[in-house]
Amino acid sequence: MDEKKIMALADQHIMNTYRRVPVALVKGEGARLWDASGKEYLDFVAGIAVCNLGHSHPKVVKAIKKQAKELMHVSNLYYTKPQGEVAALLTKHSFAEKVFFCNSGAEANEAAIKLARKYAHENLGPDKFELITMKDSFHGRTMATITATGQEKFQFGFTPLLAGFSYVPFNNAAALEAAISPRTCGIMLEPIQGEGGVIIPDDGYLAKVREICDRHKILMIVDEVQTGVGRTGKLFACEYSGVKPDIMTLAKALGNGFPVGAMLATDEVARAFSPGNHASTFGGNLLAMAAAKATLKTLIKDGLLGHCQRMGDYFLAKLQDLKARHAIISEARGRGLMLACSLTIDGADIVRACQEKGLLINCTGGKTLRFIPPLIVEEKDIDAAISILDDVMEGK
Repeated sequence: MDEKKIMALADQHIMNTYRRVPVALVKGEGARLWDASGKEYLDFVAGIAVCNLGHSHPKVVKAIKKQAKELMHVSNLYYTKPQGEVAALLTKHSFAEKVFFCNSGAEANEAAIKLARKYAHENLGPDKFELITMKDSFHGRTMATITATGQEKFQFGFTPLLAGFSYVPFNNAAALEAAISPRTCGIMLEPIQGEGGVIIPDDGYLAKVREICDRHKILMIVDEVQTGVGRTGKLFACEYSGVKPDIMTLAKALGNGFPVGAMLATDEVARAFSPGNHASTFGGNLLAMAAAKATLKTLIKDGLLGHCQRMGDYFLAKLQDLKARHAIISEARGRGLMLACSLTIDGADIVRACQEKGLLINCTGGKTLRFIPPLIVEEKDIDAAISILDDVMEGK
């Protein structure tokens, strides 16, 4: 089936919920993708920070194939070895002692919101149910998670929203302190705002949030759906600040393309859940666990976290050079391989022009180019991307 037929079939039968790029992708390997016409692309989107090991990583492919031949699904009514193995890996390398598996970041955040409320109801009192989240945050598309998301554009048309949420500016500890009320049970935030434009807080901000939570005896929930699993050069972005939250959420890169999410918590907080409080039919399914185990082990053992830091530093330096040559770039920033350029103009035309030249990038918030390539990316790939960006921005 050619590209036009693939797009026409989708347009005819799939709901119009995405502004799709007019490209039909059929194959991926490493940091590259190919469309139905055979055109090759350098992928600096990676499924929106999902394919951290690159497309079709052989260890992940092998693990999924092996598990598919043995057992694919039996329900969470029964014990399975792969679930325990992945949970053990996650707890070994994090603050957490317990894990709940689901299928996506929104589901992980939904579980976190429920757990926070249940914990508060049992330990802090029935009037403690409100969560403070950040303006310009993004936590998902369910009713609870769009309410938690501090961006009206995602909430428009879905009112009335869930009660029990308030919003403060990100990276403003004073505003956060002032917003705490007798009803507050927790604070939920991303260590780096992804959809908000790759906004990196000041050093010490997350530690201050932790101190505020401790002093008020409320929960700290860190959404690492986009920043987690190596994206910033550490397994979890909150490691940069030395902060240990009470609850953390993961998804995106956890399965390197296979849908899987996880909500992690301390023993004390996790005890608020008991059988029947929360569940997921496909959460922790065996194919997802095989993908997650292979992804985590590869990421931890193959030196990719250090490689991510080195390539991130190299990429940021190249973006700073690009900024010096093009007035339309007002700022270049990033941590690890989560980077962005703020523009003085709308970025849609730049994204389209890059795509035509074989580079896939992303624009968030209208004027922020976001770069989230696979962590396996090499200097030559970054150089190729910079060359295309340089060419596209000439004369803008």
